[in-house]
Amino acid sequence: MALVAQAKQLFLDAFGHPPTLVVSAPGRVNLIGEHTDYNEGFVLPLCIERCTLIAARKTAGSKCKVTSSSEGAGRVFDFVGDASLQKAADWTNYMRGVVFQYLPDLPGGCAGFEAAVVTTVPLGGGLSSSASLEVATATMLEALYELRVEPLVKALRCQKCEHDFCATPCGIMDQFISACGKAGHALLIDCRKPYPTEHVPLDDEGLQIVIANSNVKHSLSGSEYPDRVRQCKEACAAMRSSGHPGVRFLRDATLEQLASVKALDAVVARRATHGISEDQRTLQAREALKARDYARVGQLMLESHRSLRDDYEVSTPELDALVGIAMAVDGVYGSRVNGGGFGG
Repeated sequence: MALVAQAKQLFLDAFGHPPTLVVSAPGRVNLIGEHTDYNEGFVLPLCIERCTLIAARKTAGSKCKVTSSSEGAGRVFDFVGDASLQKAADWTNYMRGVVFQYLPDLPGGCAGFEAAVVTTVPLGGGLSSSASLEVATATMLEALYELRVEPLVKALRCQKCEHDFCATPCGIMDQFISACGKAGHALLIDCRKPYPTEHVPLDDEGLQIVIANSNVKHSLSGSEYPDRVRQCKEACAAMRSSGHPGVRFLRDATLEQLASVKALDAVVARRATHGISEDQRTLQAREALKARDYARVGQLMLESHRSLRDDYEVSTPELDALVGIAMAVDGVYGSRVNGGGFGG
């Protein structure tokens, strides 16, 4: 409730009157299945208590005014909420892009609101602060305009925001778990349409998931993320050219098919090795969780970290050190880098 009060106070300070509603959306941690969603593979995330709250009020016209406790030092940012909406050079793109996706559902094709954003999800910490803000924005619009939107549709709209307004060609996982997660469960997501899911119980009271922050803030707006997406596509194209026409995405491939490709760039081969093997680990982790075989889950997490470190090259010395420290503690089953990498 303290966070709700903080959001209401931020709104009051910025706009001079109280909000009419407060909505929230959780961050997430991914147990296993990293950099697989844009390869139409499998992921196994869960919601966390850290979340993004938005206090809001609908206004007449098409002016959107937003403020955040984390960005801009209390400054109010404004943008037009109609078809002329454009990208900006700041954090509001995560809200602008969602507004743009919802315009066809809104009266007159325009949105007008005041909003104050408060979050406990660390920014750039690998816990999907961006997806949490996007899903919270979508939930805000649905509440303000009394819209009924299926959670999957909401997640896809938020993903489209990330692609078009934030220059990150992400998969579906982050938005999907924030919109569709269930308490006491991880969510196995098949990232191929129609995106079937399975809630996997994760409610053992003797089990704790600890999230440690390396305090290295990551940013995926540079070339690192798009480069890896491109390299995965290159590997699939090479396998198709080598007699495996069914390999549309790494999800369709085997390590044997990858090994059959002659003269494949070594870096591209390593990227593909991670994508293929990570799908296998994720499905195995699902079965181990259902059997409450936490030692096996931990082993798979460690294998995932080594693959992300060596084949996908998204870890950092700080993250590697945290994994080593964790594994030296009695009772720890497994540890690994979480999120896109490069920090967090």
